[in-house]
Amino acid sequence: MTHLSPRALLDRLAALGIAAETVEHEPVFTVAESRPVKAQIPGAHSKNLFVKDKKGRYFLITAKDETRIDLKRAHAAIGASGRLSFGSADQLRALLGVEPGSVTPFAVANDREGQVTMILDANLMEHERMNFHPLVNSMTTGVSRDDLLKFLRATGHEPVILRLPEPPEQLPDSADAPI
Repeated sequence: MTHLSPRALLDRLAALGIAAETVEHEPVFTVAESRPVKAQIPGAHSKNLFVKDKKGRYFLITAKDETRIDLKRAHAAIGASGRLSFGSADQLRALLGVEPGSVTPFAVANDREGQVTMILDANLMEHERMNFHPLVNSMTTGVSRDDLLKFLRATGHEPVILRLPEPPEQLPDSADAPI
């Protein structure tokens, strides 16, 4: 199966009437690495987790970049069976047509069989403009919240929007406690 190229994705956004602004930059692989790039681009930025449950169902979780997510409890929130684990690089390539470090909600366009459930964190959805990789991590594309939803629905992926569980606050180490 042929996967969309970044150019084909941008053409598809345009065909849907979605205004998208794309900036090219050095490839980034982590939220921390991307901070200098993100500082130059207005709007909310994302982190994307490609996970699967015990029954082999796949989920793409997209959240605001600095959101802390409790993966030990996220399965209950998203309706998964048992604890979540990360999908492999091969599964990511096969289902979403992207490489690790380039995961993006735009990649569900490559999931033509609807095997991946799209999860959007409510924290991200509070922002009017949001930014994602257009299938490669050397570019960032900004779209409006409404246009993201329009795009996802056009791919047949009705997103589940919910507030993901955050990890419990860390208790201070007893060695650091006052005497």
